[in-house]
Amino acid sequence: MKVVKRFFDSNRQHFVEGGRFASLYALFEAIETIFFAPDTVTRTSPNVRDSLDVKRFMTLVIVALLPHYAFGVYNVGYQSHLASGVSTSLLPVILTGLSAVVPMVIVTYVVGLAWEVLFAAVRKHEISEGLFVSCALFPLTLPPTIPLWQVALGISFGVVIGKEIFGGTGRNFLNPALTARAFLYFAYPAQSSGDAIWTLLRDGRSAPVDTFTGATPLSLAASTGSDQTVAGQLAEAGFSNGDLFLGLYPGSIGGTSTLLALAGAAFLVILGIANYRIIVGGMLGVVLTGGMINLLAGPQAAAFLHLNPLHHLTIGGVMFGLAYMATDPVSATHMPGAKWVFGFMIGMLTVVIRVFNPAFPEGVGLAIIFMNVFAPLLDHLEVQLRLRRRIPNI
Repeated sequence: MKVVKRFFDSNRQHFVEGGRFASLYALFEAIETIFFAPDTVTRTSPNVRDSLDVKRFMTLVIVALLPHYAFGVYNVGYQSHLASGVSTSLLPVILTGLSAVVPMVIVTYVVGLAWEVLFAAVRKHEISEGLFVSCALFPLTLPPTIPLWQVALGISFGVVIGKEIFGGTGRNFLNPALTARAFLYFAYPAQSSGDAIWTLLRDGRSAPVDTFTGATPLSLAASTGSDQTVAGQLAEAGFSNGDLFLGLYPGSIGGTSTLLALAGAAFLVILGIANYRIIVGGMLGVVLTGGMINLLAGPQAAAFLHLNPLHHLTIGGVMFGLAYMATDPVSATHMPGAKWVFGFMIGMLTVVIRVFNPAFPEGVGLAIIFMNVFAPLLDHLEVQLRLRRRIPNI
């Protein structure tokens, strides 16, 4: 490590103010801090010391996402081979998954980092580590068939419009990864919605084999007639409760596994990265809202209205959104009570959007973005309530 340290020390002069590459200091500093913790300290009080700085905060989130990538590579390849009627042996499946996922990740990071370096150079500040989490989350929300130019355009919109125009990380009020995903959904619906986009076909096939339905559990639930049950439709399509919980069905690259999302949520909560109030509040919002709709729905109502509330947690990306996106420390609420309301409203809106808006069957992404807008208001209301309780006691 001494050799690496000497390399950075000897070349720093070229990147500081007055050096030949002063405009690239943000990039130099970002690479250096990967190897060494910064030795700068605050010059005035308060002097806060904490083992969890921003870089390690973001690194732990990326670590939590790695199982989703591993599972996503396998599931993309597995669903592709099932739909194409070819062997589902482990190695070919993984190679197919890698061929779909790796290019998307590379494009996301290259384009996202280019925008971040550009804004850091113009504003003369350090590169924010938050970019790496946004770039890690974004591909996991995408279908495996999306064109790479749309991946580049989406992350550009998320970084520039969702974050940088407000001043960068810490000043944005929308989650950049979800902003990018929402942009692609509304700008290019043909490549972002429907059943066909979730399965990558091989060997020049234009349609899946007859034994493969191609429909996602959410689209099956939304299309179930009033004379049928969603559970029956899912079972008929071959989706067992175990498959739904594990995420073994066509869907986004990394957002289908409820098991991994719960494990990731527990990991982040234990380490103090995510707040349990938002996650538990969101789960309560999903279950209670789904249960209330069950009670109010008449016998002739659509089958989706009678869906078991727990199924809302195991189909689609609800738990993925609650674990990794709703808990974003910048765009979420900060007051303890507001976190419960914030999470509950996300869960409630997710179910409402799913059930009453067939054009947008997932719901959780839109619900999180909508509540991001109201997060400052919820914090403000709690502060005012606390102040009102304190004043009579002074």
